[in-house]
Amino acid sequence: MKVSDILRVKGNTLFTITPDDLLAEAANTMAEKDIGSLVVMEHGDLVGMLTFREVIVAVVKNGGQIGTTLVRKAMDDAPVTCTLETDLDEIRRIMLERHARYMPVMDKRMLMGVISFYDVAKAVVDSQNFENKMLKAYIRDWPAEDEKAG
Repeated sequence: MKVSDILRVKGNTLFTITPDDLLAEAANTMAEKDIGSLVVMEHGDLVGMLTFREVIVAVVKNGGQIGTTLVRKAMDDAPVTCTLETDLDEIRRIMLERHARYMPVMDKRMLMGVISFYDVAKAVVDSQNFENKMLKAYIRDWPAEDEKAG
């Protein structure tokens, strides 16, 4: 299974923000949309990722306040990315290795979507459920042994 398969099922709704937006606006958008990340774009290019993790770290550093902090100060400015052709097993390995919960999907310099650890886990479970059904159907249709052989 490839990243493109996950995005096809998930859909391609994207939420972005710029590095010069207020962190408070970003946190508000994340809360309103019930999402855990925003892609940070500048002049049409991916320049970072902002997840709830970065928001919490920024709030703690600022004594429990968001204040007038800009997204630029809180974002991850070197997010790990993947392509539409990246294999699901590779995505799982990278996400676990880098503790990445969200990963932008790129086609050269164009942002195609974002996949989350949840999306990956769901794809794995769905795939295993499908395999399970196929194996059970195969076993049920197992040809009867020839009782005369012997």
